[in-house]
Amino acid sequence: MAEFKNPNQEPGADKRLLLSFAVVAIILFASQSLLQKYQPKPQPKPQEQTQPAPATPSKAVVLPTPQPVAGGRKTTLAPIPAAVIKQASSEADLVIENDLYRITFTNRGAQVKRWLLKKHFDDQGKPLDMVNQRAAAQHGYPLSLFTYDAGLRDKLKAALYVASASGELKAPASITFEFADAETTVRKTFSFDHSYVVKVETSVKQAGSEVAAYPAWPAGIGDQVAGPGFAGSRIDWHTEEKVERKSASSGMLFKEWISNGNTINGPFFWAGTLDQYFAAIFMPDHPTSTALVQFHNTIPRDPDEKDEAKKKKDVFNVLGAAVGNPIGPTSMRLYAGPKTLEILQTVQSYTMNAAPTSAPMGPDLATAVDFGTFGIIAKPLFLWLKWTYEHWVATWGWAIVLLTLIINLALFPLRFTSMKSALKMQKIQPEVAEISRRYQGLKLTDPRQAEKQKEIQELQKREGVNQLGGCLPMLVQMPFLFAFYSMLGAAVELRHAPWLWLKDLSAADPTRVLPVVIIITMFIMQKITPVSGVDPQQARMMQYMMPAMFGLFIWALPSGLGVYILTGNVIGYFLQLAMNNTKSAKEIRAHLDKRTAKKKK
Repeated sequence: MAEFKNPNQEPGADKRLLLSFAVVAIILFASQSLLQKYQPKPQPKPQEQTQPAPATPSKAVVLPTPQPVAGGRKTTLAPIPAAVIKQASSEADLVIENDLYRITFTNRGAQVKRWLLKKHFDDQGKPLDMVNQRAAAQHGYPLSLFTYDAGLRDKLKAALYVASASGELKAPASITFEFADAETTVRKTFSFDHSYVVKVETSVKQAGSEVAAYPAWPAGIGDQVAGPGFAGSRIDWHTEEKVERKSASSGMLFKEWISNGNTINGPFFWAGTLDQYFAAIFMPDHPTSTALVQFHNTIPRDPDEKDEAKKKKDVFNVLGAAVGNPIGPTSMRLYAGPKTLEILQTVQSYTMNAAPTSAPMGPDLATAVDFGTFGIIAKPLFLWLKWTYEHWVATWGWAIVLLTLIINLALFPLRFTSMKSALKMQKIQPEVAEISRRYQGLKLTDPRQAEKQKEIQELQKREGVNQLGGCLPMLVQMPFLFAFYSMLGAAVELRHAPWLWLKDLSAADPTRVLPVVIIITMFIMQKITPVSGVDPQQARMMQYMMPAMFGLFIWALPSGLGVYILTGNVIGYFLQLAMNNTKSAKEIRAHLDKRTAKKKK
């Protein structure tokens, strides 16, 4: 096969190549001298800007860096975006509102100063501020960013961000806040529509790398102004299996359930801080890549207290939460508003195993309303009460009265049985007393105690008396009483709902007229109700003691519950009065009167 030679192997090629390099070098050297002699002098180099001072809103400031660019005979300087500075020169507010809220942002920290709900009011009749001003001033404002680096966290809160808009905006709208210096780059975008839901997107980079930074609602809710308000505060989160609910502390020993700074890793559909009637709930776009940071701080009950030791000891617990993506930018929605069941049922979270879509298919937020242990009764009871209010009566108070009337009518057969059983027990009481007299002095461990009980049971069976006849109706009514209490504590619709002289059915009657009237009606009920198996002197004590003890129990309970109890007492009074005037009742009383007369002889 013929051999193909490399041209560089030709004899003398190396010498000719070296000669060519020398000629080219001489030409380049000569051309550079001519260029310096005849080329126009370059303009003075602009000074580098190291500290921007733009007016608000600011634009990005780019630090120029010398960079040679091939341009024929000329060499120019081209800036590269290696050190973009974004920072406003002064603090400014930005307002966004719709028909439900008016939110005031500050560009310092790109966080919320005020979140006013237009359809809900505080105790002074002003729009309720979801931001707890006392607690937020000490522990942080909503939509600030939480990072595990305390120094970076403080920096993000103090920074002056550049806002994409200024003044006042109407929803639907979006706002972007940006901040950047030589080390840190931050971007926060909030989108608003006509609902209570706000879209939240955040990103924090440190030295070009993404940092875990979670949007936070760190310091309670604005309707918490006194002990009961703070006591109702919780942090809840919805896992795949159930809703976890944690208060600051609970139990007889007040065990602490929430540790400040504690992190709980997902997945979960939603998480946030809630109180009795309002909630700030985060719904991550990616539930499987989410973490929750819990905040548990305190504020003094009396900020004007002079004794520092007492001021530190006498405090309210303040709960908050931060939720975000631990490995990248965070994208989620925030519900900040009332725990209205009808509204929460329309807000759905994203599914665990699917990317966010325009129609989330996860569970709704209705489970944020906690109806308690008797929720299986309390929730239908509330829906029934709401329907009664919307279709039958004009006020919540009359709706409670009507609902109580219907419940008592439904329980009337059991109540009638209880009253009838009480009359029969009254009839056989002298014979029961005689049996007890014959076995008097026996120890409880004496075998003859069994004979005594057997005789009493045979007597009750012969006279048609059911031992549980008097207790069973009361046991059936108790769940309704507890369910009503749970419902009133969870239904924001009854907050500040007036009725007659009562200004708020969800709070105690400040005049205490309602509990006093309840005590009086209970005393009257005790007077007309037959008592059996009790010593007459002891029975008279019970007539006074029972109403008094129950009065203490209901003294500070919600007045809506008081309306329910009072209505039940009035209905019970007329039922007992009717029972006392039946033929059977008259015969029993006549029988007892005869027996009493014989004893006197």
